[in-house]
Amino acid sequence: MARHRQHRREARTGTPFPEALDAFGERVRLITPDQWDSPTPCSDWSVRDLVNHLTGEQLWVPELLMGATVGEIGGRLDGDVLGDDPVAAWTDAARASREAWAVPGATELTVHLSFGDTSGQYYLDQLTTDLVIHSWDLAEGIGRLTRLPDALVEFALGEFAGYGDLSGSGFFDPPVPVTEDAPPQTRLLALTGRRDAG
Repeated sequence: MARHRQHRREARTGTPFPEALDAFGERVRLITPDQWDSPTPCSDWSVRDLVNHLTGEQLWVPELLMGATVGEIGGRLDGDVLGDDPVAAWTDAARASREAWAVPGATELTVHLSFGDTSGQYYLDQLTTDLVIHSWDLAEGIGRLTRLPDALVEFALGEFAGYGDLSGSGFFDPPVPVTEDAPPQTRLLALTGRRDAG
């Protein structure tokens, strides 16, 4: 996702992580057998690659919230985590991640990420934002449900507005110029170097 930035907000409830999981999962279930190799706005990723990425992210959650480090997990969650039933793999990983975040105090934990230690709240917000953006990428890849839920767009827009120009991270194209009165989804996508065709 994005480069680490100081997460200055106090720990809070209300991050729409379950809704973001649901939005991505809804689009996963719409993938037809002939679409898994289709391209997405993420130039290096097919539909399957994208779902694999998000599934892998959810598989990390329970272990990181239990205090594991990236080094301790090692390469166990690298590569193809979807197997022969990608939808089931996503569903199982999403369920485990949702349950891990539902444990009281999860957002107050210290999580050991690749760039260093951070709060559970920062990690949760980052995961949620990644789900929102990639829900649009997946929707574009399959040609379905390209309009994202307003609440998710507003949340992710607030997060990305604090990151600044992300193109230097190597994970995003330069921001796309849009007018100040452009719809929220258009502005969100523009911040990540994406063009909203809708």
